[in-house]
Amino acid sequence: MKRLILALALTVAAIPATVFAQEGGSAAAHEGAAQGKEEKKDEGSLEIWKWANFVLLGGGLGYLIGKNAGPFFAGRSAAIRQDMEESLRARQDAEARAAEVERRLATLEGELAALRAESERELKAGAELLARQTAEEIEKIQAHAGHEIETASKQARAELKRYAAELAIGVAGQKVRARMTPAAQDQLVDGFVRDLK
Repeated sequence: MKRLILALALTVAAIPATVFAQEGGSAAAHEGAAQGKEEKKDEGSLEIWKWANFVLLGGGLGYLIGKNAGPFFAGRSAAIRQDMEESLRARQDAEARAAEVERRLATLEGELAALRAESERELKAGAELLARQTAEEIEKIQAHAGHEIETASKQARAELKRYAAELAIGVAGQKVRARMTPAAQDQLVDGFVRDLK
């Protein structure tokens, strides 16, 4: 379940990265019209990497979903089926006890009131116990699911922040390299030399 959530979060994180890469590529294409054929070769290479990234991401997600979804749902179905069978056995046991009480009542009229009260108490206690146990199990499952969702959400946010920072640094580096002309380099060197004096 954690892997599935993480895979979905990474998918969501990869979508903005592809958009930013496309925007950066189109901005670089406008600025690089003067630079000619070398830029076109870089764009073609970047496009190939985009498609390769998409294919790898899609294949990885398909593999994770195919690997984890079946066993998860099968295990959950088995647990539900087992709970239902236990409930049925408990019900049959309660019905058998009630039948035994009725048989005794038919033969022992003197104990009629006491046996009825005892059987009612047992049935109520069984129903209350079953209701309490069911409520506790539901509460545990909800708490566990909430904790898993919170943990996966925190991990996904951290990964998304790291990825966004890396992407921003890469885009900034590309912009600096694109704007760096020989004249700008000379100006920087002259300014550095002046600062040293």
